[in-house]
Amino acid sequence: MNHADGLLGFAASNAFMDKPEIDPGARPVASHFPPPRPETWKQSRFGFATFFFLSLLVAQSGLRLGLFLAFRPRGDVRLAEEALAFLVGWQGDALVALLVTALLLLWWLLLPQRQFEARWHRRLFLTGLFLFWWLELFLLCAEYFFFEEFQSRFNTVAVDYLVYPHEVFINLWAAYPVGKVVLGCAALAAGWVWLAVKRWPRWWAIAVSRRSRLGHFAGAVALGVGLALTVNFKGTRFSSQRVLNEIANNGTLAFVSAALTRHLDYAAFYKTMPREEAYRRARHLLSQSGVEFSSETNSIQRRVPGDPALPRRNVVLLLEESFGSEFWGSLGRAEPTLTPEMDKLANEEGLLFTHLYASGNRTVRGLEGVLSSFPPLPGDSIVKRDQSANVATIARVLKHDGYSTAFLYGGRGVFDGMRAFALRNGYDRFIEEKHFAKPTFSTMWGVCDEDLFARAIEECRALAQTGRPFFVTTLSVSNHKPYTYPPGRIPEDPEKKKRRHAVKYSDYALGQFFKAAKQEAFWTNTIFAVVADHGAKVYGSQSIPIQSYEIPLLIAGPTVVTAPSRVPRVGCSLDVAPTLLGLIGRPFDNVFFGRDLLAAGPEPGRVLIQHNRDIGLFTRQRLVVLGLMQNVEFYEGDPQLTELTRLAQPGSGERELENDAIALFQVADDLYVHGRYRLPY
Repeated sequence: MNHADGLLGFAASNAFMDKPEIDPGARPVASHFPPPRPETWKQSRFGFATFFFLSLLVAQSGLRLGLFLAFRPRGDVRLAEEALAFLVGWQGDALVALLVTALLLLWWLLLPQRQFEARWHRRLFLTGLFLFWWLELFLLCAEYFFFEEFQSRFNTVAVDYLVYPHEVFINLWAAYPVGKVVLGCAALAAGWVWLAVKRWPRWWAIAVSRRSRLGHFAGAVALGVGLALTVNFKGTRFSSQRVLNEIANNGTLAFVSAALTRHLDYAAFYKTMPREEAYRRARHLLSQSGVEFSSETNSIQRRVPGDPALPRRNVVLLLEESFGSEFWGSLGRAEPTLTPEMDKLANEEGLLFTHLYASGNRTVRGLEGVLSSFPPLPGDSIVKRDQSANVATIARVLKHDGYSTAFLYGGRGVFDGMRAFALRNGYDRFIEEKHFAKPTFSTMWGVCDEDLFARAIEECRALAQTGRPFFVTTLSVSNHKPYTYPPGRIPEDPEKKKRRHAVKYSDYALGQFFKAAKQEAFWTNTIFAVVADHGAKVYGSQSIPIQSYEIPLLIAGPTVVTAPSRVPRVGCSLDVAPTLLGLIGRPFDNVFFGRDLLAAGPEPGRVLIQHNRDIGLFTRQRLVVLGLMQNVEFYEGDPQLTELTRLAQPGSGERELENDAIALFQVADDLYVHGRYRLPY
């Protein structure tokens, strides 16, 4: 066999393996080892490296096949597209495998032959191989489970989760068979090492010249560079089916890309327009009857009219984890409803918004949208960014108007920087898991919803007794993997750990809260709002699968709702704060990007939305998606009826929508980066 017989051997000619390495000044070593003959190439370290490379390629391709069989898009998908998913995917897999193998070749290049064949190195090397394959196989399994939850390769969620190992790893241990997976991966890793030792029993003793090692390493690097030129590092986009694109992607490349673009320069990667034009268009889009804008052209600050003589009504905002519209019978769930308590409240005494969408699929996106009415820029949410010490929030508006403010969270405030964001932006106090002395039930995410709501009643009662109006926000955690909750509350067994059971428990806890609140004196002077931070799971073929982002907004309280009603206007998380402030009815200053859904006039509603590195604007049953590297896509349809279809030839209306999206997101980025997304006090 000659060098051309191996994938990595092509780069080194036979001349590269003609002499053993000589280390001047050192004791002659292994002089009895003849230079490797062409037929011994397979038995040398380079034959082993080829086996290592191919093993990586098979493992990655095996994961892709598993993802394809389990999650392949149904419906009108051409066979050629499915085949292309494997071809495109193979490019990414081969690149990653080559890079890892090149590191192996680099180690061999730097290590002298005498050290290479030493017993200590053999033991260390085989131990390292075992640990490498153990970790590699575990990550492949983890990626499968991640895809099952998010319909995506490793993305920003995976990057964020690494920052908070306490919640994440305990959650993984409770939600998945981690022990069995770890043992299984260890067994497979040991099997691979055993096979390698059996197949290459004497490769340590085959001396290879430094010239040959350099040639093979240079060849692998050259091949990797060539292959890198064919790989799209911002993600595969060959298909109109988002899930098929994700299946074709490589998890390692996706993770690295997500990590490197967390703090990306917006203007460098997304479509923009002249700054003055962007502000002019944004001001026009945000204008409403009677609203006065600041005289500054590069500002969206405005004064919303109201009656300063109106009483300062209390506000209780209940942010519910993953409480998507798909679970609500009152919002069209075909199966038996999972939210009987909220359905009853909506049907008998609530104001229900039926066409609301989350701005993202993370809790920090929900906080950013609901509390700050701020568009979901690509990269990190402003909840986690480093210039968010004084941004506009509904809490800051109400505090300026004389309100006491408190944020209650069932988990740890350090998670996603929630405590810091709240206390720096209008909240007087932040109550978290450590402040619950004797919780009745806890998960790894924090105290159960019952404990959270019971504490909220206590806090509201105490605040009401001070004589000052109050704004209280809660954020629940029970409706989250591993979906555990106290037994005996609902008929379903908590040991089964089903999402639908956790949803039903969360609804039960909300029902208990409202029963208790109605017995309190503050009930008659308080606006209550229940809104989900985001939907349960992401599903759909579009770059931004908007139909999986649908969330409820239910407003109750006799002070503002005298009869049950429904609001069909399209809106998003950003509209929650302006709508609540509109219900209070007092004048206020703001820089919010959302609108009061009850006073928006004849203009159609709109949704500002984000998924991974894509951002979009939806209105009039049209969705424009802005992607990395100035990429733009257009879709049409009603997300409540069907999946949106991609438009191959956008018209003038779609181009105008594109300009609107560019303006809104560009202005949001400009305001935040320059510290001007703040209130005038």
